[in-house]
Amino acid sequence: MADFDRVVLVTGAASGIGAATVRAIAGPGTALLLHTRRNRDGLEAVAAAAGQAGSQTAIELGDLADAGVAEALIQSAIGRFGRLDQLVSNAGYADKRVFGDADASDLRQSLATITESFFALATAALPHLRASQWGRIVAVSSFVAHSIGVNDTIFPVSAAAKAGMEALARTLAYQLAQDGVTVNCVSPGYTQKDPGAHAAVAGDGWRLAAEAAPMKTLVGPEDVAAAIAFMLGRDAARITGQVLHVDAGLSLG
Repeated sequence: MADFDRVVLVTGAASGIGAATVRAIAGPGTALLLHTRRNRDGLEAVAAAAGQAGSQTAIELGDLADAGVAEALIQSAIGRFGRLDQLVSNAGYADKRVFGDADASDLRQSLATITESFFALATAALPHLRASQWGRIVAVSSFVAHSIGVNDTIFPVSAAAKAGMEALARTLAYQLAQDGVTVNCVSPGYTQKDPGAHAAVAGDGWRLAAEAAPMKTLVGPEDVAAAIAFMLGRDAARITGQVLHVDAGLSLG
């Protein structure tokens, strides 16, 4: 079995924040299991870049809203690398349909993809993180759980899912505190998307999104990745149960 400093599972790693996180943490001491729902080409490109940086990598595809997928990812990490030390829960999407447009099935889908998948991943990873000397969980949340009505836009089902995930993360942080495992969230503001990626806004909406933040700028995926990398790092060993806002000041309003 190869000697790694850490083994990290990153979900939603084919593009955007997930891919930027992989670039930020890849290196000779870090083995990576990278996940995406269906963008194999994008994921393979990210894995190749991580390999060039010195990481050993493996990839897995699957819809985290489906039963058993989260647990299978954890088992894949154990099977391929012998252990799991850190988890970055990044899979999700933005849905700005309002009450009356979104229905109960849309809410259930958002909860399944974001909140329930985090619960399933963390539950399956629990014994492995407790056994690690460098146990970390970082969940990627969103400003939509905190800032309501930015540019007169609301995200009801996404806000519910992200807020639920944050509540789970805080309670898990308390549960794992004596084990030395930290659990934190990073909450991005409006974040630049890769070309062709799903986005909650389009066209001139991006300019308005940037102007809504006090710093008058969008957030880059690399900005969020830097915060995630810090939370995963050795220097963050005494930080747990927190939500770090990377939003150009959007949450100040």
